[in-house]
Amino acid sequence: MNTACLNLQCINAVHREQCCSQGAGSMIAHTSLVLVLMPVVWAQPFPIPPTCYTKVLNMGKEITQRAAEIKKDHDTFRCAAHLPDLYIDIHNACVMSTMNTYLSLLGGMRERRCSYNTKVQSLSSMIRQLYIIISQKCHGDLVFTYDNCEALQRRGWRG
Repeated sequence: MNTACLNLQCINAVHREQCCSQGAGSMIAHTSLVLVLMPVVWAQPFPIPPTCYTKVLNMGKEITQRAAEIKKDHDTFRCAAHLPDLYIDIHNACVMSTMNTYLSLLGGMRERRCSYNTKVQSLSSMIRQLYIIISQKCHGDLVFTYDNCEALQRRGWRG
């Protein structure tokens, strides 16, 4: 006998057939609802962590955008005018030296007001984080496909 039929409402032999058919239908509906909602529930609190490649790629794009914004920002455009356009291409072997150079330029900004700006400090911090991730955490995972330092200097973010 089906366990769904053993509730108090279905004890009566007359209604047992009707209860069993309703119980099976509701059981299937409940199971299908659980099966549909389970991947959504699992995906929300614990997203799949990005790979080193995707993490570095996304950080590179964000750093490129932030560097362009600093050159256009009202508070920093005067003191950031001397900075070159920064383009982070993680496939280029020169990206490490480019980030090092840009960090030293950010650290040596002429106006103190600009160097203490939260956007400039945030950009410096992100570049340092990306440098550490590439050099230490993802050391064996990333492959530089070309070595062209001029390409990083010519190409800026166009967003």
